[in-house]
Amino acid sequence: MSENSENQDWRETGQEKFLSGLKFQFQNYVTPSETWDHDHCEFCGEKFSEVLEETLHEGWASEDCYYWICPTCFEDFKEKYNLST
Repeated sequence: MSENSENQDWRETGQEKFLSGLKFQFQNYVTPSETWDHDHCEFCGEKFSEVLEETLHEGWASEDCYYWICPTCFEDFKEKYNLST
């Protein structure tokens, strides 16, 4: 096992390809459509939903609300991935 893979966080799976440098805002999750009732944190997979109980109801969203990051992961990765607010 290489040193890099030993130190890599299990939540990192190539997000630098699409998250680096994006601007995020903390907001309530709003269901995008009648057929799309939830999203997942781009790092840990925690579920966001407006209507489902026992899910996150707010978090960090990209400007277009396509990418969602839970508060814990945002704090953990904001500097490494240059996530701006």
